[in-house]
Amino acid sequence: MTRMVVSLFALLLSIVLLNGGNAFLMTLLGIRLSIESVAPDTIGMVLVCYSIGFVLGTLFVQKVVSRVGHIRAFAVFATIAAVASLLYPMAINMVFWAILRVVSGFSMAGVLVVIESWFSARATNANRSTLFAVYQVVYLLAAVGGQLLINVGNPADYVPFSLAAILLVLALVPLALTRMEAPEIAPSPRLSVVKLARESFTGVAGALITGILIGSFYALGPVYATLIGLGVSQTANFMACAILAAMLLAWPIGILCDRFDRRRIMFWISVLAAIAALVVSMLGSHQLLALTLAVAVFTGLSASIYPVAVAITNDRMESSRIVAASATLLLSYGIGSVIGPVVLSKLIQLLGPEGLFYGYAAALIVLAAATSYRITHTEDIAVEDQEHFVPAMPETSMVLAEMDPRNAEFTDSPEVAADAAHGEPDEGSIAKDGLQDAPAR
Repeated sequence: MTRMVVSLFALLLSIVLLNGGNAFLMTLLGIRLSIESVAPDTIGMVLVCYSIGFVLGTLFVQKVVSRVGHIRAFAVFATIAAVASLLYPMAINMVFWAILRVVSGFSMAGVLVVIESWFSARATNANRSTLFAVYQVVYLLAAVGGQLLINVGNPADYVPFSLAAILLVLALVPLALTRMEAPEIAPSPRLSVVKLARESFTGVAGALITGILIGSFYALGPVYATLIGLGVSQTANFMACAILAAMLLAWPIGILCDRFDRRRIMFWISVLAAIAALVVSMLGSHQLLALTLAVAVFTGLSASIYPVAVAITNDRMESSRIVAASATLLLSYGIGSVIGPVVLSKLIQLLGPEGLFYGYAAALIVLAAATSYRITHTEDIAVEDQEHFVPAMPETSMVLAEMDPRNAEFTDSPEVAADAAHGEPDEGSIAKDGLQDAPAR
């Protein structure tokens, strides 16, 4: 047990450093581009490149990890992400920054595959529900902390970019010293978007719309805050409260999803989130408290659409297909996160800052209408036949989906099974073996 706790602490520390640094950098870039008076539609085109790189990474980085090993792959991806963060202030060129965003997105997908595969390797059927929840809480809290780091240094200076690079590099330390064996990464099962949509149109639509909403909010939220006149510190608090709300609302919505029909829950979430978006569009920086609360309600409800979409889909899937369906929903979210910043930045350009939330309201109304249509034209699944609701977040790799407690095909990893059968190595064995015995994967 001690060995598992230590290994998990190293993983969680790396997650905190990585996601904190990455979330900090994403907000920093939006603020810096606004300071440079770059047009909102151009900002959208630059920042969406992160999502493009991330989607590409989820499709290809597993091959890289399988070829060179976990530790080497993690070191390469984390180093590249850190170098990219140092390069931003060296040349304020939009094409250059767009390339760096693609590289950053691809690299973050790579480090998440490594971390989550290690995390999954420590899971058993007895503890994976807890580990699945712990991972997500730590991930989101790190993102909240990353927003608050905006208060450190002037975004127009190079220091904040250096701080982001420092966090990304420090994430190497815990894993570089680990003695954990590198787990094997099995090829991910695939299910086409079209095929899944035929079986669960509401689930695919919910994942796509969530990508449009949340993907664009991470990219354009700081831009919106800057355009309405919020200072750097206010923008940091604005973004932190929005992300924190997404975590806090997951629990009560989960309770509702286990007691009522989930498609109707999605319908009302969409309606209420659309109302919150319209309220935000009517507020300004002179009503900062009301604005922050309305944005928190909007983001909390919008972020909850994805786990509800996953639950709706899994209710219609055999347990053996849950992982493949999760992969397709992640891809749908990724497509939405590419569409969102491009389209919504155009609305900011045309309508002003409030155009961002007009666009959000329109997307949510479309989702509510589509969900209502499916409710009236397809049969419901009885509440007692629904799978237990499990909160899920989309900013992950496919590996974490395998830990989903609803996945009946999950099997304990060989190293965890061996630990359970033979016990931990004693202290003398550890001291004698040293770090050199850890596989160089």
